[in-house]
Amino acid sequence: MIKLFEQAIATVSALPDDVQDELARMLLEFAGGEQAPYELTPEERADIEASLAEAERGEFATDEEIRAIWAKHGL
Repeated sequence: MIKLFEQAIATVSALPDDVQDELARMLLEFAGGEQAPYELTPEERADIEASLAEAERGEFATDEEIRAIWAKHGL
């Protein structure tokens, strides 16, 4: 394994489990790994629909809200 990849794995390993799972799915997709499509839960589908409606109304996060999210995840 190359050093950069090892560094990425170490960094991702420190993130919350749900974030690790999502990043693993993305990596498998980029690498061409076969994996069944993710099935949204009813709650996830409702969240996405609410987010799309907010975007259509022009309601977006402020710069301060975005910084807080990044800080929460140590980024």
